[in-house]
Amino acid sequence: MAIANRYEFMFFIQCVNGNPNGDPDMGNSPRVDPEDMRGYITDVAIKRRIRNYVQAAYSQDEGMAIIMQSGSNINKFIAKSKELSGVEVTAKDKKSIESARKCACAQFYDVRTFGAVLSTGPNAGQVRGPVQITFAKSIDPILPLDISITRMCVAEGDKDKDFEYYQDLEDKTAEDKLRTMGRKQFIPYGLYEARGFISANLAEETGFDEKDLKILFESILNMYEHDRSASKGEMSVISPLIIFKHVGTDSDETQRIRQCKLGCAAAHKLFETVSISKKEHVQLPRDYTDYDCKVKLAAVPKGVEVGFLCDPYSEIVWGNIPSEADWIYT
Repeated sequence: MAIANRYEFMFFIQCVNGNPNGDPDMGNSPRVDPEDMRGYITDVAIKRRIRNYVQAAYSQDEGMAIIMQSGSNINKFIAKSKELSGVEVTAKDKKSIESARKCACAQFYDVRTFGAVLSTGPNAGQVRGPVQITFAKSIDPILPLDISITRMCVAEGDKDKDFEYYQDLEDKTAEDKLRTMGRKQFIPYGLYEARGFISANLAEETGFDEKDLKILFESILNMYEHDRSASKGEMSVISPLIIFKHVGTDSDETQRIRQCKLGCAAAHKLFETVSISKKEHVQLPRDYTDYDCKVKLAAVPKGVEVGFLCDPYSEIVWGNIPSEADWIYT
C-alpha cells in the first residue's frame, strides 16, 4: 500500500576540497549564486546520486529498476513497459497509455518516486512523482578556485593506430613535450542545506510505499559513499536526516486520515523550526562541527512529528534527538 502520511525532510551535504556540482556553461566551475556567492547543488545532481545508489544496492530486486540510466535510451524502457502491460507499442488510446504508465511505476523505482515524462517515444503518458527535492544551497558564501595541474603524459597522434606507431611517436618526442597542463575547479569548503517534500496523494497514484520511503532515506545518507571521484573531493551527507511526518490531531479517525495525507502545517513553518549558523569563534568553517544546528521541538505545530535518522539501516527516532547527532540540539 502507498504511504498514508505527508512528509517534509531536510539534510546537509558537506564538500571538502571538491567540486560539488560543476556548471558546464562556466567551464565546470562550482555553481554559485552571483548575488550572494552562496553555492548550490541542483536537484538533478542529487536525484542522480540517489538513482545510482538504488541501482547499485537494489537492482536485482523486483520493481527496483532505474529508468534514467547513464548512457541509455529511456524509450526502450517505455516500449518494454507497454509490452509488459499487454498493449501494442504504437497504441495511443487512453486505456493503453494508463496501463503502460502503471506498469512503468511498478517496474522503475525512480518513476514512482520522482515521476517521469514517458511520452518521448512510445507514449506511456506522464507521471507526477510524490518526492520532490530542492536545490541544495550553501549556508555561507563559497570560494570557487581554479588551479593549474600538470599531467605527466600526453594523448597525441592519429587515431586508430597500433602500439608500434604510438611507441615510435613517444620515442621521437622530447621528454618535456610529454607533459601537458590542465585545470581543476573546486571549493575549499561548503556546507549545503537541501529540502525535500513527499506527497501521500501522489504516492497513491504511483504506488510509492513504506519500503520505497525507507530506501529513499537510506539512499540519501549513502549517496556519496558510493559515488567517489577526484573532482568531488570529500563529499558526505551529514547525519541525521531531519524528517517531519504529518500524523493529524483529530479524534475522528476519518478526519485524522485526511489530515495525515493533506498535512497539518505549511512546509516553510516546519523548516523554520531548524536553524543553522557558524559557531561564534569560527571565521572560516572547514567542517560541519564548526556550525550549530538547532531544532526547536517545542515550536513544531501540533499534528506533526519530528524524526531523526542517523544511520541508513536503523529506524527513525521520533520526538527525541539521538545522542549520535551531537551537533544538533534543541
